[in-house]
Amino acid sequence: MAKVQSSNLGYPRLGEKREWKKALENYWNAKISEEQLLSETKELRLQSLKKQQDKGIDLIPVGDFSFYDHILDTSITFGIVPKRFGYEAGKVDLDTYFEVARGNDGAVASEMTKWFNTNYHYIVPELVDAKPQLTENRALFYYEEAKKELGIDGKPVIVGPITYLKLAKGNADFKGLLNQLVPLYGQILKELQDAGAKWVQIDEPYLATSFDKEELALFEEVYASFKDVAPELKIELQTYFESLDYFEEVVKLPVDAIGVDFVHDHGESIEALEKFGFPEDKTLAAGVIDGRNVWRADLDAKLALLERIAKVVSKDRLIVQPSSSLLHVPVTKASESDLDDVLLGGLSFADEKLVELVALTGALNGDAVATEFAEAKEALSAINGSHHRNNAEVQEAIRNLENVDVKRELPFAQRIKLQHEWLQLPLLPTTTIGSFPQSPEVRKKRSDWLKNVITDAEYEKFIEVETERWIRIQEDLDLDVLVHGEFERTDMVEYFGQKLDGFQATKFGWVQSYGSRAVRPPLVYGDVAFTEAITVKESVYAQSLTDRPVKGMLTAPVTIINWSFVRDDVPDYVVANQVGLALRKEVEALEEAGIRVIQVDEPALREGLPLKRSRWQKYLDDAVYSFKLTTTSVKNDTQIHTHMCYAEFEDIIDTISALDADVISIETSRSHGEIIETFERVGYDKEIGLGVYDIHSPRVPTTGEIQENIHRALKVIDARQFWVNPDCGLKTRKEKETIAALQDMVRATKEIRETYKVIK
Repeated sequence: MAKVQSSNLGYPRLGEKREWKKALENYWNAKISEEQLLSETKELRLQSLKKQQDKGIDLIPVGDFSFYDHILDTSITFGIVPKRFGYEAGKVDLDTYFEVARGNDGAVASEMTKWFNTNYHYIVPELVDAKPQLTENRALFYYEEAKKELGIDGKPVIVGPITYLKLAKGNADFKGLLNQLVPLYGQILKELQDAGAKWVQIDEPYLATSFDKEELALFEEVYASFKDVAPELKIELQTYFESLDYFEEVVKLPVDAIGVDFVHDHGESIEALEKFGFPEDKTLAAGVIDGRNVWRADLDAKLALLERIAKVVSKDRLIVQPSSSLLHVPVTKASESDLDDVLLGGLSFADEKLVELVALTGALNGDAVATEFAEAKEALSAINGSHHRNNAEVQEAIRNLENVDVKRELPFAQRIKLQHEWLQLPLLPTTTIGSFPQSPEVRKKRSDWLKNVITDAEYEKFIEVETERWIRIQEDLDLDVLVHGEFERTDMVEYFGQKLDGFQATKFGWVQSYGSRAVRPPLVYGDVAFTEAITVKESVYAQSLTDRPVKGMLTAPVTIINWSFVRDDVPDYVVANQVGLALRKEVEALEEAGIRVIQVDEPALREGLPLKRSRWQKYLDDAVYSFKLTTTSVKNDTQIHTHMCYAEFEDIIDTISALDADVISIETSRSHGEIIETFERVGYDKEIGLGVYDIHSPRVPTTGEIQENIHRALKVIDARQFWVNPDCGLKTRKEKETIAALQDMVRATKEIRETYKVIK
């Protein structure tokens, strides 16, 4: 009798101890050869595949590996490389691949932005003058590798052509480019079929967004052609991150299986399935295990959901899988032995999710899985009943939010005058976003401190010395508003998670953010509460070293929860408000200590925007409320800054204004100034810094390039509103290039000030 199968959609690239990251950075720093890089990453890739094989996953993804980003991989597969990188034709070499992502001395990197509503970044394809060609069949290479090395008949993973083009820029001739790509995709699929592949997973997450129903005709046409060219290859059309607006139509597309998210769908997928039914000639790949969060699944509830599904779809046409690729979660909780047993028991990272998938599949197939179900039930009962999730004081404060004032005393137009009076800044004031380079010495000192190699006093002294050194560097650069550099912080979210009740940091809970950049999201596992001042000591010390204003630096509620693994037993907005109440006390503590410029960053506000427009307003209203809950208790002459980066901002300009921050800084250089067009259309009445150079590329911009970016902004923004700053924090950059870039930035600014006849 045919049985239910288990499947995975993708596995983390980083490695349990970030081996992938280290290999990449060693190659970039010329410490290893290309051959060594290929060898080390192959070993890691095969280990990941073997692990899935040993866990008992039936359909194992291959080709989900990447040297940087899977969208960039797709561009390279089809020879879509911007002209400035000198590529002509044929297979793209590895160095050119990395240059597209990171830039080089003569060419700026391609734009980078968020992958739907996640904290993963992809490299945006540039389609101007694109002439697609099949440079290599990556899917075939990884399929044959898995089969030869491990005997795995894998499921190649490919980004679908429609989603790929929808995520690109410069695609004025969408249909023409699609018509060029489809035969190339067809060649990939035909070669996979000829090599013996039985399944292929084609990811089309665009189907889970809001779009015009007429666009479904494109999917019908494209996937019908794929079936024509490779009729024996089973195609799984994979969606994720949301429900499907056109469920009835999508499940009828000419493919063999439809992958549907039953986790992040607000319960709509099961309702649609029961309402419209499911074609008898197709398989339903049910995403029931959360691929984006780390909490143990309620296996009884998941099995009940699967049994509802099985009433519509026969078990021989059912696949059990995660809601999305496991790229978004850490590898394993096995290394987190330092965690409290109750918390550890409630966690499920990638490896543990594989076990959950197999247990659910086994339960549907009648296998003996009672132990797994009993352990899950006991673990969830323990964490939900713990005092961490039952803090009476915090819950009472949330119930009484109606008594909290979330409005500044004076409107912006009046309070900005008070701020100008004491700040006395020149036209086009210069600043940075917050962090300065986390040098090897900084990381080594932190590591030594954590391992008790050096004392608390020795570590604090080092932080003070490094802070003073960078205060002097900023003064020498002649920046107008300074920062303390954040040398005590590992990460802008993790650091706050280490200081607030209800949070827990992990040791190896790393996930990929962009390229080799790994972050370790804290676990928000309980009610969030303020216990003691978090940033005051370092900010006050830095301010004592200089007469120039030093910004206090905080991370705002929505970013904290979007970049954390947030408990899934209460709504996100409740957690955001708990964080907002806690940070409100920190803002007040900074102000009381004499810090009068406070930056509360919300870089993740836009990325968390729901994929469905019908859910936008509720999310945005909640985001504005939690931000104002954090920031509005300060005096009128205290200046509130915020920062956002690497996202499409046009959709939320009204929300940005509603935050009522006095100054906002927004990334603009990496996206080549496109946001400026939005300000030209809608205007902006507060002060703003549009980042004038890209900090995610190691290249140092010229003064002329920076001036060009400033002049472009000043065409639509009054010079009296405009601040000059880099795109983002400088944590990941090296000291020499950081200083050189900031020198160019200040020099460019001073020259432009002269054109306005303003003397500092």
